[in-house]
Amino acid sequence: MAGPGDVGSKVTPSLVVVHRDATLLAQAVAARIITGIVDAQAARGTASIVLTGGGIGGATLRELASSPARDAIDWDRLDVWWGDERFLPAGHSDRNETQARDALLDHVNIDPERLHPMAASDGVGGDDLDAAADAYAEALRAAARPEDHGPAPSFDILLLGVGPDGHIASLFPEAPALYDERPVVAVRGAPKPPPSRLSMAMTTINSAREVWLIAAGEEKATAARLALSGAGPTAIPAAGVHGRVATRWLLDRAAASSLPTSLARIASP
Repeated sequence: MAGPGDVGSKVTPSLVVVHRDATLLAQAVAARIITGIVDAQAARGTASIVLTGGGIGGATLRELASSPARDAIDWDRLDVWWGDERFLPAGHSDRNETQARDALLDHVNIDPERLHPMAASDGVGGDDLDAAADAYAEALRAAARPEDHGPAPSFDILLLGVGPDGHIASLFPEAPALYDERPVVAVRGAPKPPPSRLSMAMTTINSAREVWLIAAGEEKATAARLALSGAGPTAIPAAGVHGRVATRWLLDRAAASSLPTSLARIASP
C-alpha cells in the first residue's frame, strides 16, 4: 500500500515566505492568487483553484474580494473546487462553501457552472457520506484532461490551512484516510466537530501544480517546524504535501517562530 501522498513523482522543495502578521499574510496571499490565476489564464485560457476554510482562509478570500485588482481575473474562466468540507446541511454557517460564498464568491461575476462544492448532508444524495465522496471524485474525473495524467485536474493553485496538530484539509494525524487511495475520502470521527467530513485524498492534493500551505498564529509554529523538518506524514499530514511544480509555505511571523532561520528564505518587512 502506498504511503500518504505518494504519487510517484519528484517532491518539490518547499519555499517558505514569512510575513509580519496575519493581516499582511492574508493580503499577500490574495495578491499571489490574483497573479497566479491571471498567469494561468494567459497561458491556458482557463484556470482552477482549490479553496480552504479556517480563519486565515476566510481572511484571504475577504482580502481578495476587496482588492482593486480582483477583476484582473476572468471569473468566467475560473473553476473553483474545495479541498474538504464539513458534512452539514446546505447553507450551514460552518460549511467551507458557505464561508467562501460570503467572503468572495457572491461578490464576483463567476460562472455558477464552474463552482464545484462538495455535497451537503441534505443534498440529492442525502446523508450518505460515502456516496457524497464518490460523487465528488466523479466530478474530478470528469474535469480531468489527458494531460493531467490522473483522476483529477492538475489544479493551478491549491490552498491549504494547517492545523496546530499538522492536519490539512480534513486529513488528521494517524487517520486511516491518509492511506485511502480513492480521490476523495469520507472522514468519520474527526477529532474536531463536526465528526463527518469529506476531503480530497493526499494523492489528489499532490496532483496540483502549486500547493500553498497557509498558517498564522503561534499555535501553528510547532506543526510548521515539524512538517518542514522531515516529520512523517502520518504523524504530521502537512509534511506529506507537495505540488508538482511548487510547494509554498506562507506564514506569519508567529507561525514561523520555531523555524530555523535558514528555512525562512524570504521575509517581508
